Amino acid sequence: MKQRKRKFACFLPLILCFCIALSGCDTSFSPANSSAGNSPAANSPAANSPVGNSQAKDSQTKDSSAKDSSAKDSPDQKGSRDNTSLVLEPVASGVSSFACDIATIDVSNASEGYIMANYTGTNEKVKLQIKGPDSVTYTYNLHGAEYEVFPLTAGDGTYTVGIFENISGTKYSTAISTDFNVTITNTFGPYLYPNQYVNFISSSLPVAKAVELAYPANTELEVVEYVYNYIIENFTYDYDKASSVASGYLPVVDVVYESGSGICFDYAALMATMLRSQNIPTRLEVGYLGEEYHAWISTYIQDMGWVNGVIKFDGTSWSLMDPTYASASKSPKRFLTEDSKYLTKYVY
Repeated sequence: MKQRKRKFACFLPLILCFCIALSGCDTSFSPANSSAGNSPAANSPAANSPVGNSQAKDSQTKDSSAKDSSAKDSPDQKGSRDNTSLVLEPVASGVSSFACDIATIDVSNASEGYIMANYTGTNEKVKLQIKGPDSVTYTYNLHGAEYEVFPLTAGDGTYTVGIFENISGTKYSTAISTDFNVTITNTFGPYLYPNQYVNFISSSLPVAKAVELAYPANTELEVVEYVYNYIIENFTYDYDKASSVASGYLPVVDVVYESGSGICFDYAALMATMLRSQNIPTRLEVGYLGEEYHAWISTYIQDMGWVNGVIKFDGTSWSLMDPTYASASKSPKRFLTEDSKYLTKYVY
């Protein structure tokens, strides 16, 4: 069987655009089985209340520098839905954590659907791996200096997590590795909290813009529609960035928002930020579109469940949701007509 090349791709109808490598999901990574001071603490994640708990920070902000939107983006009449932003704040409380002299893995809030990790050593190339009960392995770059957030997207069960330091080339040594069991009480937590791939805070510019866009909405469906239309009408695909972006690139949503352009990863992270901050669970999904690596989103709508591959809602049904394609082409349906072309491999 021919092995698929793992690259992000964003298409124009019938025309392949540039691709970028995603090192954050490199399943070829094989750390050496050596140990370095693994000193696990008691594994008893603290139970937190579900969405809307005391960790959630309500923040309705005004964005004086936000992009101008069209009249239909921000009509005068307030909708019946509460558009106040709800930005959940991850916390490394230390109640349940595993540590060595150079790294800490905090699982105190695993029941909320995330863990946090911090590397304090001096190695310049450090990886974190998470393997869940679905046996899918996620590999991330760790940047050090502060805690970073990683979602637990495989549901309840046993997870294996480890931090690894580079020796040379593709060889890594184990700094710390451990197993822990979790029952995720906040089912939507992994898709509402910020994480390394969808990284935002209450003062992020897209959060304020989402408040504005959701102002006329009566339903969650309308919020998704307003946000989606805003992105495809105000952002353009960045060909130069696609051809030159470095391996391991992570979107910075404020930078993407202010630039008005990006690649598929940027589009997905930006839209996920806006919807999550409006308390709409949103997955950033990475996988294959045909033979090419790509990023897109899916959302959870109350009474409907997960809506995958949405572009437009006509009152009764949805078509493909991929803001990159819709923004890059006036007629995305010419190229894509079935969501079966999308094969999800990783969820963030």
